[in-house]
Amino acid sequence: MQLRGNKSAISLAALIISGFIVASFTPFSQAFAQNASNDSTNGSQGSTNTVKTLRIGYFPNINHAQAVIGFGSGDFQKVLGPNIKVETTVFNAGPSAIEALLAKRIDATYVGPNPAAINGYVVSDGKDLKIIAGVSSGGAVFVVRDDAGINSPKDFTNKKFASPQLGNTQDVALRKYLLDNGYKTVENGGNVTVVPVANPDILTLMLKKEIDGAWVPEPWGVKLVKEGNGRIFLDERSLWPGGKFVTANIIAKTDYLKNNPEVIKKLLTAHVNETTWINDHKGESVQAFNTALKQLTGKTIAEDELRDAFSRLVFTYDPIRQSLFKLADNAYDLGFLAKGKKKPDISEIYDLAVLNNVLKEKGLDRIA
Repeated sequence: MQLRGNKSAISLAALIISGFIVASFTPFSQAFAQNASNDSTNGSQGSTNTVKTLRIGYFPNINHAQAVIGFGSGDFQKVLGPNIKVETTVFNAGPSAIEALLAKRIDATYVGPNPAAINGYVVSDGKDLKIIAGVSSGGAVFVVRDDAGINSPKDFTNKKFASPQLGNTQDVALRKYLLDNGYKTVENGGNVTVVPVANPDILTLMLKKEIDGAWVPEPWGVKLVKEGNGRIFLDERSLWPGGKFVTANIIAKTDYLKNNPEVIKKLLTAHVNETTWINDHKGESVQAFNTALKQLTGKTIAEDELRDAFSRLVFTYDPIRQSLFKLADNAYDLGFLAKGKKKPDISEIYDLAVLNNVLKEKGLDRIA
């Protein structure tokens, strides 16, 4: 089996990238290429020569691996076909992606669930975006400094922890965990400090012993363990039923979804193909991710760290809806969602009709 281009390994401090990137790489999986060819042919039956544009965003992160690998290798373009012009934008943070979507600068994006997708839905009064597929589950850990004297939640008093961004998915998870264990943060009259710090700086602070731990997404958990004198105190999967909770979704502009169902169908066909391929080719997918990441950032992730990080992630097209509703409840209770207002109703945030159509045609179980 052919591999997707050249391989390398990452220093993740270089995840700050923006701009339009239209990638064209040599696909590597003959099985995927055949599947993509069939999907493209089937999807084009009855179509015209009209060229449509799909402007889509994603992050150079492992929890967006389908997009990183799929666009980087050219697999997505094969399924989308010649009548769809693809313009990709690589984002660094969820709020930027949501802002671009609501401003109609992009049509769809891979993005985290909280607060980005949820807040975007609430801000637009439920009118402007829909979650159309899942992307990944898991991949977040609470790492403590090995010499911080933390062996149980009883040891959190007067400790200082970090999260990647105020109100982001990991920040909400950390603050909720502290509350569940009887702690308040200092700004709320408690004795535990939580500071928002960019992931690369979290590693620096751990090494300087200026924080006692951090709740981070992978591969930063692995990096804090291997490079920051840390150990995994808690894998967030242990807090969720069946160990499943949403880490990333695909969202689309509501009007684009309505007016371009055939484009969305091809996008989700490519996404399901890539998800299946990654899950069936664990070793090769690690190499393929680094190949595409190198093209995007000029950097790669150390292969042993990337393999460890992948081991705590599940790639899936299932959006794991109940976990998103719980995340929204947690964000609201902590004051990060519709603060001072009635708890918003996000029950209609999903539109999985196109995804289920794709799954049905592939003989896969549809999302209930």
